[in-house]
Amino acid sequence: MAGISLTKVEETAPALVSLYKSAGVSLTKHGLSGQRAAVYLVVDYSGSMKPYYSDGSVQALADRVLGLSAHFDDDGTVPVVFFSTDVDAVTDIALDSHAGRVERIVAGLGHMGKTSYHLAMDAVIDHYLDSGSKDPALVVFQTDGGPINKLAAERYLCKAAKLPLFWQFIGFGDPSSKQFDFLRRLDDLAVPGKRVVDNAGFFHAGSDPRRGVSDGELYDRLLGEFPRWLSAARAAGIVE
Repeated sequence: MAGISLTKVEETAPALVSLYKSAGVSLTKHGLSGQRAAVYLVVDYSGSMKPYYSDGSVQALADRVLGLSAHFDDDGTVPVVFFSTDVDAVTDIALDSHAGRVERIVAGLGHMGKTSYHLAMDAVIDHYLDSGSKDPALVVFQTDGGPINKLAAERYLCKAAKLPLFWQFIGFGDPSSKQFDFLRRLDDLAVPGKRVVDNAGFFHAGSDPRRGVSDGELYDRLLGEFPRWLSAARAAGIVE
C-alpha cells in the first residue's frame, strides 16, 4: 500500500475520513490503487479570490486534496504554494492540523495581488527537485482567472513537460468567463510540437466550488487525465 491507512486517518484527521474514502473509490475507478505520487496544492491569492477564502472554498479544496494525498503518499502533508503577483508563501498543510489551516496561513500574508502562474510553477518545480523524490507528482493548481504573463506560463508548462509533474488546473468562477480561455488553450497545447507529453488538464469547479461539486466528482476530475499522463511519461522515460 502506497499511502496512509484508514485507521491512521481516523486517528489523526477524523473529519477527513469521508474524503479519504471517496478518494479511494475514485483511485480504484481510474486504476491508480497502490500508485505512489507526491501531491502539491497551488492556490490563487489574487484580489478576486477574496470571496473563496471567506466562504471556506479554499480550505475545502485543501481538505479534499489532503484526503487524496493520504492514498498517494505516507507523510501526511501536502506542500502548498500561495501565489498572486509573486509567490506569497511556500508552506504545507498536514492531516493532524488541517482544520482552519488556510485561515492561519492567510493571516500572515500581505496584500492580495494579481495572477502570475509561472512564479508559482517555478516554486513547485524547485520544491520537487529539492525533495529528491523519484515518485511522479500531481500538482493541483487552483485559480480564478488567466495569468498576467501568458507567454511565461506557457513556456514554463512546456519546459516542465520533461519533469515527472502533472499539472491539474481547477477554475473557480463562472465557467463561461473568457478568463479561462487561456487555461483551455494550455490544456490543448500540441504534443510533440510544443511539449514532449500532455502534462496538463483543466476543469471548472464553478462559482460555488464547495457545494457545487461533490467529493466524488472532484476526485474523478482531478484524476481523469493523470493515468494517461503516467503512461505517456513512462513511455518517454520521464517517469520511472
